[in-house]
Amino acid sequence: MLLPTKARKRCRRGHDDGAVTELIVPAGFAEQTIRREGAAGKAWLDSLPGLATRYCRAWDLRLDGEPMHGYVGVAVPAERADGRQVVLKLGWQDTETRDEPLALSTWEGQGAVLLLENDPEHGAMLLERLDAERTLDHEPIDYAVETAGSLLRRLAVPAPAELSRELRVEAAETAEELPGVWRELGEPFPRRLVDAAVEVCRDLGPGAGRLLVNEDGHFQNVLAGTREKWLMIDPKPLAADAEFGAMALLWNRATESTVDRRMAAIVEAAELDADRARAWSLVRAVQNWLWMLEDGDTDNPGFAAIPHIAEWATGQ
Repeated sequence: MLLPTKARKRCRRGHDDGAVTELIVPAGFAEQTIRREGAAGKAWLDSLPGLATRYCRAWDLRLDGEPMHGYVGVAVPAERADGRQVVLKLGWQDTETRDEPLALSTWEGQGAVLLLENDPEHGAMLLERLDAERTLDHEPIDYAVETAGSLLRRLAVPAPAELSRELRVEAAETAEELPGVWRELGEPFPRRLVDAAVEVCRDLGPGAGRLLVNEDGHFQNVLAGTREKWLMIDPKPLAADAEFGAMALLWNRATESTVDRRMAAIVEAAELDADRARAWSLVRAVQNWLWMLEDGDTDNPGFAAIPHIAEWATGQ
């Protein structure tokens, strides 16, 4: 998700000897990063202006728009020496984000934003520029679900061997960890939901597929493009069943349609197995419920939908 900010930036053109830039990190992004990552996050934030300068010189850019940010990265509109409009993205590196360039290079712009340049060591990417003001979050819900579901199917190609995350592994870890986390948080919801999620992980995890799946393909991460009408950004990829990606479309804009109607539309658009999609959505609902309680993120608009989705997924 990219959030526009009014943070200022200074940039001057210098294509003959490399662009010279100074990036001012958005205050809100800095605050949330330090709160989440502590001293390591502060050190990374301090490095961003220098990284922006480095890549403006290396990739012959000048910044020409206000910075945008999500939860783990800053994206700045820029222009190449040949006039091509692009985006410089500088992202925090963790287990969920480090394979973003691998996923984008695998998709090669088919249904997703095009990766033009990449330095994985520092989490720097140069991307084609999309219309950040037009996302599926602004479209009627039925159209948004159908469009995002179609992208879920298109992007579920065979996962590259180098991909670091695998649902088979993570499902086994989740089955072991969920009961303990639930107890540590004071048993905040019925144990039967935890037990049901653990059962899914143990039943489906060992045989999970190895498709390239974006677990964060929600409506705000689908932007209007020019090569294609809608393109996915900011993937959090893993090798998994395609059905594992359905949850991202259930808990966003949850009040605009029933879970049954929403899931039926996702299953049709993405050509999913309905029972498997329901089962993995239960696991992800229980996980998100605990994570958001652990992080104190209960004011997140999607939090209110999580209990209902978990109960729905168990047939209650």
